Amino acid sequence: MNKLLFGLGIYYTLLGIYLLFAPAHFYAVTPGVSMMGPYNSHFIRDVSFAFLASGIALQLGTIQHNKLAVVIGALWPLLHALFHITIWVRRDFVVDRVSVSDFLAVIIPGLLVMLLAIRFNEVRNA
Repeated sequence: MNKLLFGLGIYYTLLGIYLLFAPAHFYAVTPGVSMMGPYNSHFIRDVSFAFLASGIALQLGTIQHNKLAVVIGALWPLLHALFHITIWVRRDFVVDRVSVSDFLAVIIPGLLVMLLAIRFNEVRNA
């Protein structure tokens, strides 16, 4: 379970790096992003720092067996997932490329990471 949590930390760290260094590419290829408004590299890069902070906190918390760091690292992905659920609700629960992408890349990982964080055991595994 801790390996999965660490892996999600890597996922969020890599996503943060991607958003930081390729915001235009992210905007162009990610389903639904352009529906949220015009391209804004500043905003996308701001979001990248939230993902970087979460990913690093998840990884360090897992390595150091620190539940507080793990839970703090899981907060942004959870809040982001909940926000995307509200978008899906406002879109009348339509199932399309945007919602499938949201579920696979945002909602499921965001809910999973918090579930794992809550169940995280600070005791070192042998």
